[in-house]
Amino acid sequence: MVTAKKPPPPITARHVIRRSWKLLIVFSVALCLLALYRLHSQPDLYSPSSSLSRARSRIARHSVGFAGPAKIAFLFLARRDLPLDFLWESFFENAGGALNFSIYIHSAPGFVFDESTTRSRFFHGRQLPNSIQVGWGESSMIEAERLLFATALEDPVNQRFVLLSDSCVPLYNFSFIYNYLMASPRSIVDSFLDVKEGRYNPKMSPIIPKKKWRKGSQWIALIRRHAEVLVDDEVILPVFKKFCRRRPPVDIRKGKLNLKLQKQHNCIPDEHYVQTLLAMSELDGELERRTLTYTLWNNSPNKTESKGWHPMTFNHASAAPQKIREIKEINHVYYETEYRTEWCRINSTAVPCFLFARKFSKGAAMRLLSEGVVGHFDTAALLKPSPSKS
Repeated sequence: MVTAKKPPPPITARHVIRRSWKLLIVFSVALCLLALYRLHSQPDLYSPSSSLSRARSRIARHSVGFAGPAKIAFLFLARRDLPLDFLWESFFENAGGALNFSIYIHSAPGFVFDESTTRSRFFHGRQLPNSIQVGWGESSMIEAERLLFATALEDPVNQRFVLLSDSCVPLYNFSFIYNYLMASPRSIVDSFLDVKEGRYNPKMSPIIPKKKWRKGSQWIALIRRHAEVLVDDEVILPVFKKFCRRRPPVDIRKGKLNLKLQKQHNCIPDEHYVQTLLAMSELDGELERRTLTYTLWNNSPNKTESKGWHPMTFNHASAAPQKIREIKEINHVYYETEYRTEWCRINSTAVPCFLFARKFSKGAAMRLLSEGVVGHFDTAALLKPSPSKS
């Protein structure tokens, strides 16, 4: 005997409305989750990493050909303005045109170089549009350097890249510096073993082994291929940002908290990053392991530290011709940690070690001009009113 199946109960309007509300809620939650995912997955358009990524996409790689003479890219890392712009104006004025150099400036975000902020027409509009706020002894310093190199690499004619501070001065005219840098097939990077200060953080291992840890001057000169290595790095920089940080200076207002803060690991990123990156890339053998920028160091207390090496500032008196000649006659540098004497040579030819020097005051820079170090210049022009600093 076959039992007849009962017909399904009729679907009421209330049931349909309830089910529709459930589907609507699920769909809304899904949309919210998708929007949240896209918000977090997209890079911040104003972050250093995003700016660097966009610059990378515009880089003309070293295999790309170019017409005309190769250029030196002068990369200025400035706090705000360039106080020695009048000296650099004379330097670039005697370069014989702008066909063999280019200028890039990383300054405070929003600062513009124009007639109201600089004496030199060579600096007009040369600021990076994507500059970031930089703190001394922080990873933001090396991020700013990478932005400079990445922007300069967009021009395939730029073949040498020189990093300079806002207190740097040239010790020779443009022609001498151009021929010096173009003659060398190597990057010129101060790089040596750091075995004394204990800045290496064991937590960097195994990504950065201790044997690859290097130290050196921040002021470097790179060939194009090595500049590409610098801006392409996505491995070493994150380790530095996490484990290489400057220890906070002593602050008497913090009292006993200073004891705890001074136990933190101390590391200055800009004195180690490029050198360690190039060592990790097995490029030590392609470097002149010295700096082109002379600095006079003084081991004495300053306002924030009880003891340490600090760069001295040249004034009008200390920038005497005899002192400048002494700097220009230096032909070797001794590295105590490696028991190494670095003789300054370009293609086996002995050359002066330093092309630039820092830190120079305005008075010291005026004396260089009056002595004709960088070329002819009428110092009476400096008596004109300075442009306003907006």
